[in-house]
Amino acid sequence: MKNRINLIFMLALMMFLTNHLRAQSLSKLVNPLIGSEGDGLGCGYCFIGATYPFGMVQFSPGFFTPQHGFAITQLSGAGCANMGNFPVLPLSGILKKSPNDMDEFIPYQKVNEANAGYLSVSMKDNTLAELTVNKRSGIAKFTFDSNNGTVLIGSGINATFVENAAVEITSPSTCEGFSYGGDFCGAETRYTIYFAAEFDRDADRSGTWMKGTLLHSAKRAYGKKSGAYFTFDTNEDKEVEYRIAISFVSVENARENLKKSAMQNSFETYRNFTAKVWDAHLGKIKVKSDSQDEQRQFYTHLYHTLIHPNVVSDSNGEFIGADYQVHQVATGHEAYSSFSVWDTYRTQAQLLAMLYPREAGDMMQSLVEFADQAGGYGRWILANIETGIMQGDPTSILIANTFAFGATDFDVRRAFDFMKKGATIPHLYSQDREIRPFLKEYNEVGIAPASMLLEYTAADYAIGEFARQSLHYESEAEFFINRSENWKNLYNPQLNWLCSRHENGKWKSIKSDWREASHKNYFWMVPYDLETLIDTIGGKRAAEKRLDSLFVRLDASYDDDWFAAGNEPDFQIPWIYNWTDSPSKTNKVLQRIFHEVYNSSSSGLPGNDDLGAMGAWYVFASVGLYPMVPGVGYFSVNIPRFSNVNIELPGGNLSITGGSKTASKIKSLRLNTKKHEKYWIKWNEIKNGGKIDFSTAQ
Repeated sequence: MKNRINLIFMLALMMFLTNHLRAQSLSKLVNPLIGSEGDGLGCGYCFIGATYPFGMVQFSPGFFTPQHGFAITQLSGAGCANMGNFPVLPLSGILKKSPNDMDEFIPYQKVNEANAGYLSVSMKDNTLAELTVNKRSGIAKFTFDSNNGTVLIGSGINATFVENAAVEITSPSTCEGFSYGGDFCGAETRYTIYFAAEFDRDADRSGTWMKGTLLHSAKRAYGKKSGAYFTFDTNEDKEVEYRIAISFVSVENARENLKKSAMQNSFETYRNFTAKVWDAHLGKIKVKSDSQDEQRQFYTHLYHTLIHPNVVSDSNGEFIGADYQVHQVATGHEAYSSFSVWDTYRTQAQLLAMLYPREAGDMMQSLVEFADQAGGYGRWILANIETGIMQGDPTSILIANTFAFGATDFDVRRAFDFMKKGATIPHLYSQDREIRPFLKEYNEVGIAPASMLLEYTAADYAIGEFARQSLHYESEAEFFINRSENWKNLYNPQLNWLCSRHENGKWKSIKSDWREASHKNYFWMVPYDLETLIDTIGGKRAAEKRLDSLFVRLDASYDDDWFAAGNEPDFQIPWIYNWTDSPSKTNKVLQRIFHEVYNSSSSGLPGNDDLGAMGAWYVFASVGLYPMVPGVGYFSVNIPRFSNVNIELPGGNLSITGGSKTASKIKSLRLNTKKHEKYWIKWNEIKNGGKIDFSTAQ
């Protein structure tokens, strides 16, 4: 009996350790290099460095400025140069001339290891640089292959331009300062960012520089192209550890963030802690596959989904609002920014609401507060700035989607008030960006430039659903949902396509007024009224034929008349086959997308990841559920890519079984053991967990 008990104990221990190790390994499966190379539309623009789930800092070589070393702020997957504040660069030897703008240095030469929360690279001078992070600070370990090692910290340098900055060396091992922001995709970003940094030991010498002048022993520098340097004796002790924290409020808060994020012991303590945090977050979705490469891709895309939006409030709860005033979040909450809303409302918002309703609620409250301070919702928010990038009224959709998929803890009444004002009152501004251009024409005759109008009608539908679901405002719901039918004003019966028109009703060229896609892509951007759309062009067979012609190619650029796997207006199109008599083509197209345009190489993304938008698309397509309709908690289904998927939802675990990488037909579908005849599943049917079982055939 004793031996049997020991055997049972050992087996249980082995199972526990196996599960524990498997959980701990998910961060190691992440490969941040995926999507980190290329240019133009077919590049992911993903940074390779270390970050924390929704964390304040992103410690990495800049995608656009790797020669600067390792900056502490980046955007993941954005296609324009951005942020790149306070770059730090280790150099072998003693500094002999001014680093100036830091553009003349050689980028890292080799990536030794990269995974969630950790990066190790070798420099040309054989310096080893290792990076990790925690929620509000970046931690680096530099190992020098020389008798002296110098560390540069650029204050008046970022990835675009700096008009004002300052740095002060406050001791032989510390410095602090600030910088103004630059721009993003042509929009000036006038944020102010502060930092505090420290080393684990005193430097032998230090100084500053301003433009081309090296200031030995100076304690201060200011202006663009400025910074500080610290030189260490590395004859015997080769390692130098460096920590930096930031704040958008003040240097004092940056110091406090640095202090609050301090941990005992060494760099490895920080690294191991962050790896465990990533393991827990990535473990919310577990997939079973006999291919580690497929798992690597899946968890890398899930990882990209969990980087932004990121915290911008300090450890004391303070943050800078859109009015440039200091505000305080409620106890137990955080303020967030980095909202690539035009991209993320389609996929990422729903996924974060499902997995992280508390954090997603704070993100929505942050958008409501921003609107209160700025005059209305922004479209693309960076720090405390509305950049005005892209078009439409996407924040209304993002908030409605977030609510519909389970994140409801935010001020829904104020959220709706800003939706309604922005959608009905012409010439309202968020900071200095008009919220809905052409709104006067849209209100009066239901006309706006074509792709903009489709964005507005999608927002109207989402606003209507939000009014009904969150506040039971039936009259407002009816008004906005009815107004979403303005998409019909684009239908040109002579061409049998949607087409832009002048305010007087005359048709424009079919090539006019499409943003980042052609008329063949945007035609399908009516997911809230697909049956009417399909009937309008001649029914299901006509729709199927039109879809078939779009999927001849999967790699279209903005002006091409084919499917663009890497661009948001096309995201939902594969699932539209579910509205025809050939739903199996949804699965066939998705298999082609997985096989033809995604891979695990550094150029393995078909387009800009856009702060997690594409990552979330990949996750949804992989598990067989796609959130189709703005503001509605429904999924259109496809065959999952994995045989077993387990999703840890706040209300319980959701098990999805029967997936296949090759099958195209769903023979039967069971939801919580009952036969399910539809290609739709309601969020309310699975939000507390359950089981979805697919039976498939070739």
